[in-house]
Amino acid sequence: MKLLLISLLSLSALTSGFAQDAAPAAPAAPAPAAGAVTKLKLGVLPAVMKFDKAALEVKAGAKVMLLFINEKCPLQHNFLLVKPGKLADMGALADKMLTDPQAMAKHYTPESPEILAHSSKLIGIGQSDIIEFTAPTAPGDYPYLCTFPGHWRLMNGVLKVVP
Repeated sequence: MKLLLISLLSLSALTSGFAQDAAPAAPAAPAPAAGAVTKLKLGVLPAVMKFDKAALEVKAGAKVMLLFINEKCPLQHNFLLVKPGKLADMGALADKMLTDPQAMAKHYTPESPEILAHSSKLIGIGQSDIIEFTAPTAPGDYPYLCTFPGHWRLMNGVLKVVP
């Protein structure tokens, strides 16, 4: 119980400074200063197998720090950002990992040049991961998904990269 309380307090400290709203940032927001980092937060909905946000938004080429957090879901999850139009292809690779004896050691992250950013680990209840990447320079809709077996079909969203 004490460990759970410490974990929850640690998660609370981690989340300060990260975007909290469920809606993407307003398009009229000023561009970040040179060297600035766009901080985003993405969570997991317990018992639903979905991310808590269906869409996130960043400026093209922005440095991004994404806090990926699993506060209450007993299932393990990961995060992968992939190239536009590659959600189903990545899902198929994830499904194939069911036969890979090293899948758990790989945190169910398939090998593919279509992956632009990903978690460093699977996160369980009370855990988080910080994923740092540079947003693509081409505006567009970039899918993100969880590739733990069977999750990707429901557990996906879109990173909207805007000019």
